[in-house]
Amino acid sequence: MPVECPITIQSLTQYEFERIDFRVMGHAYASQNEIGRLCEESVYETDLKARLLSDGFKSVETQVPISVTHGIFSKKYWLDLVVNNALYELKTDATLVGEHEAQLLNYILLLGLGRGKLLNLRPPKVQGKTIATSLTLQQRRQFTFSTSRWKLLSPACDILQTTMLSLLEDWGAFLDLTLYQEALVHFLGGENSVKKRVRLRRQELELGTQMALIHSSGLAFRITAFTEDLDHVETHLRRFLMLTDLQAVQWINLNHSKIEFTTIINESRENCRVTF
Repeated sequence: MPVECPITIQSLTQYEFERIDFRVMGHAYASQNEIGRLCEESVYETDLKARLLSDGFKSVETQVPISVTHGIFSKKYWLDLVVNNALYELKTDATLVGEHEAQLLNYILLLGLGRGKLLNLRPPKVQGKTIATSLTLQQRRQFTFSTSRWKLLSPACDILQTTMLSLLEDWGAFLDLTLYQEALVHFLGGENSVKKRVRLRRQELELGTQMALIHSSGLAFRITAFTEDLDHVETHLRRFLMLTDLQAVQWINLNHSKIEFTTIINESRENCRVTF
């Protein structure tokens, strides 16, 4: 898998991780007790690194870069804290949420690790949550896809589909949705070409404009990761489409290892010809 990291991070067993984590959490509590809970993440990173090195840990790294590539596309992430192969993502938010878990899981999968931990130093008591997975890269590359409801309405639609499948074959499924989307935008011409504001109207009432991903004249695409209520999601995509002058939306949904390609036609413009 095309992931580069300047340091080697070994996957730890649950027992190995917990032994390190017991000491790390002690220092996280001590850090918050001494410098308070109103500092920024970078402050806690620096303080924790100093405390951990003083405690005898041989390897403590902060802001470790990892690069993910596919062809000429590249995206860089930054790991907050790596302690003797144990991965930590630091937060300073009111509480931990699903987006934080997804972010850490993305790092874990990219690095081929088994687990990592979220540390939130903003609440009155330090929050910690371990994120673990048994998924391997080989398993994540074993996906299926359906194109029974997909229509090639322009040459760009074929590029969209083949590029998505190529990314999945290279990176595997289950990664951060934003990573796939940024790669698709890149290969479809870049942000200046793809990200456009479209007019929204309800009957004669002008509602304003909204950003959409446009891969061809009159055609938008949307990538999601819903695992249930797909009919409900499709209903709302249709409602949104009816507010626009777009002729269709190409919808790609990543339901774990099941990938669905769906073309949703704007019923109010169904008889309009798509030009390309």
